Amino acid sequence: MSQQVNNKMKTALIVRIFILTFAILLHSCDSRVGGQNQALPLSEARGGDTPAYGGTLVEGTTAEPSVLIPVLAGDSTSHAVAGNIFNGLVKYAPDLSTVGDLAQSWEVSPDGLTITFHLRKGIRWSDGVPFTSEDVLFGYQTIISDKTPTPYKEDFLQVKTAETPDNSTFKVTYAKPFAPALNTWGNLVVLPKHLLDGVEITKTPLIRKPVGMGPYKLDTWVSGQELTLSSNQDYFEGRPYIDKYVYRVIPDQSTMFMALQAGEVDYMGLTPIQYKRQTDSTYFNANFNKYRFPVFSYTYLGFNLRHPFFGDKRVRQAIAHAIDKQEIIDIVLYGLASTSTGPYVPNTWPYNSNVKQFEFNVEKSKALLAEAGWRDSGGVLTKDGVPFEFTILTNMGNPLRMKTAAIIQWKLKQVGIKVNIRALEWSTFLNEFIDKKRFDAVILGWGIGRDGDQYDIWHSSKTKEKEFNFVSYANSEVDDLLETGRRTFDIEKRKAAYYKIQDILADELPYVFLYVPDALVVINKQFKGITPTTIGIDYNLPKWYVQNSQQKNTRQQ
Repeated sequence: MSQQVNNKMKTALIVRIFILTFAILLHSCDSRVGGQNQALPLSEARGGDTPAYGGTLVEGTTAEPSVLIPVLAGDSTSHAVAGNIFNGLVKYAPDLSTVGDLAQSWEVSPDGLTITFHLRKGIRWSDGVPFTSEDVLFGYQTIISDKTPTPYKEDFLQVKTAETPDNSTFKVTYAKPFAPALNTWGNLVVLPKHLLDGVEITKTPLIRKPVGMGPYKLDTWVSGQELTLSSNQDYFEGRPYIDKYVYRVIPDQSTMFMALQAGEVDYMGLTPIQYKRQTDSTYFNANFNKYRFPVFSYTYLGFNLRHPFFGDKRVRQAIAHAIDKQEIIDIVLYGLASTSTGPYVPNTWPYNSNVKQFEFNVEKSKALLAEAGWRDSGGVLTKDGVPFEFTILTNMGNPLRMKTAAIIQWKLKQVGIKVNIRALEWSTFLNEFIDKKRFDAVILGWGIGRDGDQYDIWHSSKTKEKEFNFVSYANSEVDDLLETGRRTFDIEKRKAAYYKIQDILADELPYVFLYVPDALVVINKQFKGITPTTIGIDYNLPKWYVQNSQQKNTRQQ
């Protein structure tokens, strides 16, 4: 679920502070970006190559999007595809600074409450209609509407007034200081007013046939099979070199890997065993580049706190003691991850490295369960005649989560808890189980924003359907700290609030935070211009290219 999904920036002053605090992260990435066949910067990677228009890039994905209007999408796959079709007012640069997207420039008032965006001129939607500030205002009004089911509403409810002084100016004023304000104006908001005005957004055909201004346009979407995007030759930052971008849906990772070897897929994420062992050959070295880089995400075991078993903190702590995180990292991830201790990743400014940790200790686990009233009854714990048995749900097509669930299942069996495992198709998992809170526990991951604000995930008001606090966590002190963190521009005060939140979460354990994985990616060597950074690998996708001499080997469509 994407955080990609939830990227937030500060006002101009905070952004400058933010860049400085990330110097450590940028340094740490140097040692982890790359791996085998690390890419050079574009200027160096080209050598004598000449970028050329044409060719097709096929990316393998285990899940297809649920919806292609960003404001409605809560999953990373939807945002990945929609991110090539839609734009925001601002975006991140590789150095984590804030740069303009549809906004050419902006000013922040001295009190930090007003942002005035000056929009690029001469841009058109892919259907030829000119883009104006009315599209931004319309998108803002749509996201705050009670009729729009979106988990991103809260940030925009902070706006006191929004206005369009002219067709190329958009101005917002906040009622109170709101530190993450600037990046809320990413690609969630801007919508084509001429197509959506007066239309119920959840029923518009644009959900599956979007019209944007991004580097690519949707050509076809065959459910369960693939989506094909074609380059937007009028893209305001320049026509993308690659003409076609195909997302091929292959739910099984092993099958996708075979498709890669057969030349049917050019680009995919690797499992740790594929990265470590199955791609270490002369064939792969000759035909593919592998990349390893840190990502802003973590994997967790989350509890439905409305379930009678998990309302007791001692039970959650006992489960944490029964899980050996390092064993999961060593066996499932082949060491290509680090232990997760909370909702932020190491080497980022909000990260608190000194939180309480529940080391693997079976005896402590059993003692806590006994304290909570669970008694051994023939190898299975019972309480009031009810056996301790529950089901972990996760998504199909993710072998890492399935293997993680299997290890947890085995470990909990040692303390008398019976665990069942069930994998579900992604959209069904989200719409029928997560949104409706029909689960005991889940193994999922969050892609988190670069800002520390996680109001939408942890605030007690964010538990409605389609919102992100689906485990139903509620703590009034955490609510107050979340409010404190977003209401000041003082980075030290923000850090203190987020450190305290991590202390509380580490004790109460609405999640057992498991691991922070590395991104492991393989791409056919025909594709040039690729440079991994702290914001990922495809931030400059329109600049990827295939040489003319090699385009005959790509799949023209």
